[in-house]
Amino acid sequence: MSALTETAPGYRAGRTLPLRVEALRQLRRRRTLAMGIMLAALPFVLIVAFAVGGTPGGSASGRVTLMDTATASGANFAATCLFVSAGFLLVVPVALFFGDTVASEASWSSLRYLLAAPVPRARLLWSKLAVALGMSAAAMVLLPLVGLVAGTAAYGWGPLELPTGGSLPASEALPRLALVVAFIFVSQLVTAALAFWLSTRTDAPLGAVGGAVGLTIVGNVLDAVTALGSWREFLPAHWQFAWADALQPQLEWGGMVKGAAVSVTYAVVLFALAFRGFSRKDIVS
Repeated sequence: MSALTETAPGYRAGRTLPLRVEALRQLRRRRTLAMGIMLAALPFVLIVAFAVGGTPGGSASGRVTLMDTATASGANFAATCLFVSAGFLLVVPVALFFGDTVASEASWSSLRYLLAAPVPRARLLWSKLAVALGMSAAAMVLLPLVGLVAGTAAYGWGPLELPTGGSLPASEALPRLALVVAFIFVSQLVTAALAFWLSTRTDAPLGAVGGAVGLTIVGNVLDAVTALGSWREFLPAHWQFAWADALQPQLEWGGMVKGAAVSVTYAVVLFALAFRGFSRKDIVS
């Protein structure tokens, strides 16, 4: 079969399963719409909560956090949306887009037909990986973007008030927020790669998504175990809030560079395992 397809007139392996086709297939799915609505709705939920509960104030210890400055400006509100969602909420769309992509085809018994089209296995995985990366990046941008627009409408346009004191002008605050979003996206690559690897190993999308989310939670729990000492620095969860260094009067790169290096290292290994395992897998569904 492979010899025939290689010599078939007009056949080009690189033209099978175009990214545009795969992207449209994923965008039309209900889970994509539901996830987009959930992320876009969060800023409005927070605005209503602040309207009902009153303007956030300082904590009892006197320490000021991003939550305390949430209503200072639209930029502060966007930063607060990232603060309350980076630890768990943004994990969900990443795990969903990557964990569901291959396993769902297997659960629908359509995976073997895609490969019989014939779509090379590596090409299929690269197409699904690229689309999942794009959709995850869009999810990361959607939340702070809606938060910035809604926050500006509710609290006005102004400088970014820093929890450590001082402020950043709006012209400087926007690039800092973009840096925060970029770091959060990179830090989520571990969850993405884990979900993608599990998606190539199981025919149950829920298992791949739930497994990635569950192991991410386990990482957060282990990071809370202070007895591990410096070993925690090898956990991606240890660096998940290193982006707070971008919201300082003087930008600090150390924590973000270390966190990005740890996340990318784990992600590369897991993505490689996904491609290696899928290339040898017996596809029966």
